[in-house]
Amino acid sequence: MVLRELNHTHMTSTAYDARDATGDIDPAYRATWAVPAMETPLWLGKQHTHCVVIPVINEGERIRRLLRRMTNHRIADIADIIIVDGGSTDGSLALEVLQRHNVCGLLVKTGPGKLSAQLRCAYAFALDQGYQGIITIDGNNKDDPEAIPRFVVALEQGFDFVQASRFLPGGRGVNTPLLRHLAVRYIHAPLLSLASGFKWTDTTQGFRAYSRRLLLDERLAPFRDVFNTYELLAYISYRTPRLGYRCIEIPTVREYPPDQVPTKIGGVAGNLKLLSILFAACLSKYNP
Repeated sequence: MVLRELNHTHMTSTAYDARDATGDIDPAYRATWAVPAMETPLWLGKQHTHCVVIPVINEGERIRRLLRRMTNHRIADIADIIIVDGGSTDGSLALEVLQRHNVCGLLVKTGPGKLSAQLRCAYAFALDQGYQGIITIDGNNKDDPEAIPRFVVALEQGFDFVQASRFLPGGRGVNTPLLRHLAVRYIHAPLLSLASGFKWTDTTQGFRAYSRRLLLDERLAPFRDVFNTYELLAYISYRTPRLGYRCIEIPTVREYPPDQVPTKIGGVAGNLKLLSILFAACLSKYNP
């Protein structure tokens, strides 16, 4: 793929201006979306039908390793790569580095909130640009981007929610912390399966994909301020099957480094927060 030179306009950080490129979003509904303030230091324009969204904050060398892997798998040949930054201060998102790895857009959330707020920024931006499918992958290099083409195929086959799973045949979890493994296998996934009516096996990771029609459904209504930290992931896993959308899991590889756990969720308080979000989602507390 030929790299395009960033001109001065692309390198200037500007506030995001919402525009529906396809004209299929009801302006009255669009006006109700709660989307945190953000800037767009880089935007080269929509080139593919689908995009890959990477939420990051201070991922350092991990995000650069992920981008190198995506370059090796030629991901930019099939989907636009968009990074949504929660306010990194480590210098890992230098524009020349992003250009080298065919990143199409960089969004920087300047408003409040954590992961779910970042995702609301990215989803709103992608929908406004006219993308038909949005794939997300964590920026900490735990997931193998080799699977991204299979997410694209599933979206093109008409699935509305595609979830990665290390527990399916053909998938693999490497160096997964024991407590995390037990919590996902015996608490998080079973409860969401029971509440949603769909058999989930791996529900805490952010390697997943959504169709345009799902995210635009007012019965889902993902653009609300209640989604601030990790609520959006559990909520969509619960709500989507109950709305009758087509869901599927695909096998993937998720690998933790042997010497550390790259995660923003830590300690007893962090895990209790995740459990409280899980119970709230299963009890319909986030339903519109």
